[in-house]
Amino acid sequence: MSQSSVRGEATRPRVRRAGEPGWDDSLYEENGERVQPAGDKGSRTADDTAPRTQGRHGGGGGRRHGGGGRPRRRRRILRWSATVLALLILGTAGAGYLYYRHLNGNIKKDDLNIGDQKDRAAKPKPNSAGQTPLNILLIGSDARDSVENQKLGGAKDTFGGAPRADVQMLLHVSADRSNMSVVSMPRDTLLKMPKCTDPDNEKTYAASTSLVMTNDSLGRGGPGCTVATWEKLTDIHIDHFMMVDFAGVVSMADAIGGVPVCVDANIYSHTSSGHGSGLKLEEGTTAIKGKQALQWLRTRYGFEDGSDIGRTKAQHMYMNSMVRQLRENATLSNPNKLRKLAETATSALTVDDGLGTVSKLYDLSKELKKVPTDRITMTTMPWVYSSDGNRVLPKPTDAAKLFRLVREDIALDGKDKRKKTEEKTSSDPAAADDQIGVTVQNGTRTSTLAPVGGRASAIAQQLTGKGFTQARADTTTATTEATTVIRYPAADLEGDALRLAKALGIPSSAVEKSTQVSGITLVVGADWRSGTAYKAAEDDDKTPKSADALNGSDTSACMHVDPDYTW
Repeated sequence: MSQSSVRGEATRPRVRRAGEPGWDDSLYEENGERVQPAGDKGSRTADDTAPRTQGRHGGGGGRRHGGGGRPRRRRRILRWSATVLALLILGTAGAGYLYYRHLNGNIKKDDLNIGDQKDRAAKPKPNSAGQTPLNILLIGSDARDSVENQKLGGAKDTFGGAPRADVQMLLHVSADRSNMSVVSMPRDTLLKMPKCTDPDNEKTYAASTSLVMTNDSLGRGGPGCTVATWEKLTDIHIDHFMMVDFAGVVSMADAIGGVPVCVDANIYSHTSSGHGSGLKLEEGTTAIKGKQALQWLRTRYGFEDGSDIGRTKAQHMYMNSMVRQLRENATLSNPNKLRKLAETATSALTVDDGLGTVSKLYDLSKELKKVPTDRITMTTMPWVYSSDGNRVLPKPTDAAKLFRLVREDIALDGKDKRKKTEEKTSSDPAAADDQIGVTVQNGTRTSTLAPVGGRASAIAQQLTGKGFTQARADTTTATTEATTVIRYPAADLEGDALRLAKALGIPSSAVEKSTQVSGITLVVGADWRSGTAYKAAEDDDKTPKSADALNGSDTSACMHVDPDYTW
């Protein structure tokens, strides 16, 4: 339980069985059960936290689920990757003025952010040279809105249903264009959705009061809601989005002549009961394209431990290899290949208005090409399993640190000179101390040490003595937090949270926006197990190991194959 601040509180369709006409072996678990969510080994995947909303880019607007009380639909999986979006960005560079008007007509556009504008993350300040970072959200939609998409994705009974954002990657280009960071979010991450309004029909989706899966955001009015969800979670200002459907994977892989990938053993993604992506490769490196590229990006059975986290790793390898192909070979010097690439890229894209022409995409690609391959770092948002083990949550300290590094434009490869940390400021003025509500939690538990009894009460009492008379201890919670942190849920409480940090001598870098709290929450971490004076440890600005970083120039990366899926 957490105490809110005194200021500003924030008919089930028939499912085909194996062997029946129309059965798609790659889409279901054994015995017809749904697939695992990202990071899970034994749980089922579904939109189990919110009813499916009306389709947007999915065509006819049918529903994917029935109402409450009905059995949940068995769910097919989409396992292609937003890696294709890197190709779309980079590959259209030379195509800037080929069939200019025709190509412009291919590009679909949508609103950038359809959440409450007052909740938008602040734009980053320019550096000393007047340069600003660039943040682009890459979205993979699973919409069955065309015959081709449905043929590749299966699940014929969901044709025209509301799409999901099953692949989400934040691409951050540094202000000086010296490096690029990519952060993937597992598709079944649980978080709170912001209020979103569909720009097409003005339908409003209320902010969620409970945790829901992040991939539901796309069905709440379009990609602008996915952008709003990311900003709410990370407090990172997003400049653009690029969305593509998975039909583009096949054509794009063909257009560049194949993407080299590596496996450490022969792999056949196929179970005894006929499930799996069907990917079949020999040990070593193979240039994959077409349907085989789609199989690689969808494969879960056979990679690593069989979880969606392993699949994300494979997608990162594919993306890095694809970028290297575009930069190292002569694909773009061939006019016919270039024309095909331009056609397929622009036809597959949905972007915000700021990227809605070929010339704008061309300008963007020139910025992206300034980044050397060896300064591209792929990461996955640090995560932990939810309490029931069926979903994942952002790992409190590590995820917050990764988001901070991106927000502060600190390179994830560790090659930048250490930047002096500036104190945060806020345009939201702080209330009087006695009007600031604070919930204090005990986070002193570690993997080897029990929590220190009474820490929340002791610090709450100290705050009361300092004039924060609305401070209260949450004695029902004993969490694990490596370092002390202050969290607040909305922009109108930022000033109060910073005032609290200053009063306790906690650095402003430890103040973070979070959807996991309902009011200002001070978590006394394992770095403050005794005493009343807080002494902050120096932050090393290193990328958390749990982010599983992969460098863009790493040609030695090879996917580990589960011995049960070799041939």
